[in-house]
Amino acid sequence: MDDDGIIFINRYTGQQEREKVLGEASLRWVYGTATGKLALHLLIKRAFFSRLLGAMKNTRRSARSLPDFVQQYTINMEEAARPLEDYTSFNDFFYRKLKPGARPICAGATIALPADGRHSAWQDASQIRNVFVKNQSFDLPALLGNRELAEKYATGAVVLSRLCPVDYHRFHFPAAGVPEAPVRIPGPLASVSPYCLRQKLSWLWTNKRELTILHTEELGDVLCLAVGATGVGAIYQTYTPGQAVEKGAEHGYFAFGGSTVMTFFEPGRVQIAPDLLENTANGFETFARMGDILGTIC
Repeated sequence: MDDDGIIFINRYTGQQEREKVLGEASLRWVYGTATGKLALHLLIKRAFFSRLLGAMKNTRRSARSLPDFVQQYTINMEEAARPLEDYTSFNDFFYRKLKPGARPICAGATIALPADGRHSAWQDASQIRNVFVKNQSFDLPALLGNRELAEKYATGAVVLSRLCPVDYHRFHFPAAGVPEAPVRIPGPLASVSPYCLRQKLSWLWTNKRELTILHTEELGDVLCLAVGATGVGAIYQTYTPGQAVEKGAEHGYFAFGGSTVMTFFEPGRVQIAPDLLENTANGFETFARMGDILGTIC
């Protein structure tokens, strides 16, 4: 990311694209100026602020902005399960479902991306040195809220899937298995935009999070971490703990705001897709859709 904004690689075209950022000017102010950072500390990261935003996005009045939102951000309504006029609020549209088949799930010995978004990936978590900006790496024990898990996954593969407000905001399981009940980790709600994370990556392990362990036959235990953000007052889990799920089954959804899903694999279990690794090494996120290939089973 530079003065030209947030640049990513589109997997389907191979071309660089500039992200259309909702509220870009506000993000630059909040995370790039002294007065903005004061507002962040006093107000914006507080849970009540996100609850207020969420309440506003749940009103019928908020639905009036949907036609302009869809047009401005070129959202494909052909894949939505309901026509635009059927949504009763902005949030109702924000966590919309898609038509069956809108997101084909990769077949065979592959792992599926858990969400639409811009993805970063590392084959070995211990080798992560630069995330969005130089000299930043994950504090895995803080991120997972569990030192034993952090030690187990310290050299495993990691995929960070960043959802923008304009994306499909339901997230899914990357493999078949049996999920445990989520572990909820409280925290504030800062933005997870690169405008924020390039200043302070630690928002990922201080923001509100929910961790689900997925027990699988071929991948061992896969960690699925949902990270909240400004405007995301709640992370909704839609699966049944202890009940087997198929690859690509719905895991949950976020209400209004940008969000992040992180997926952690035991060492030696998965080979991450080459384009994800190459683009990440070159400093770019990769846009790809839920269900597309995250990697292959070793």
